Amino acid sequence: MMNSTIEVEGLTVVRGGRPVLTDLDLRVGAGVTGLLGPSGCGKSTLLRALVGVQRVAGGSVTVLGEPAGSAGLRHRVGYVTQAASVYDDLTVAENLRFFARVLGVDAGAVERAVEAVDLAGHRDAVAGRLSGGQRSRVSLAVALLGEPDLLVLDEPTVGLDPVLRRDLWELFHGIAERGATVLVSSHVMDEAERCDRLLLMREGRILADDTPAAIKQRAGATDVETAFLTLVEAAA
Repeated sequence: MMNSTIEVEGLTVVRGGRPVLTDLDLRVGAGVTGLLGPSGCGKSTLLRALVGVQRVAGGSVTVLGEPAGSAGLRHRVGYVTQAASVYDDLTVAENLRFFARVLGVDAGAVERAVEAVDLAGHRDAVAGRLSGGQRSRVSLAVALLGEPDLLVLDEPTVGLDPVLRRDLWELFHGIAERGATVLVSSHVMDEAERCDRLLLMREGRILADDTPAAIKQRAGATDVETAFLTLVEAAA
């Protein structure tokens, strides 16, 4: 059994009177894990539950041995939402210094985060004038300030060009190689091949949890998208 960073048992979330997640069980360990599925299948709701900002109707979510959202996890979990969470009127460095004060981390953490996302050449640029890809990297740098053991990324590559997507995935793997657990959600099936492990999700349920190669083999498919469709039909 892998050493789990995330342990979810019987997780149920109801929104607007409708169940979004029902009795979900899940384990996620070190490395880069992709949470893939169509828009509206419950990915963002699950990620919100993992970082402790989602009301749950039942079940438990344990992260790094503590209940999700615990004060002790504040520095240990980084969370990047779909919308870039930066102040557009501040420079890259000013944004990071502000969030570093909020987190109570030293100035050295700012420099390390800027270097990690390859924005040293833009540290004095105003965030609102950056490209979408650069703003995404500023948000990621903010999440890296506390040098988290778990990094939760909600659709971090949406709308980016293929080169930027490739660069971000290389960055995610670099973070994982330093010992962190990286959980990345996406609805782009071709990103599945970039993950160490995959969680395929549909309508609030996990259809498959394995390596990309094993999922394709199980479905008798040559690509993850075909495997996903095969698994959906099998579960119907």
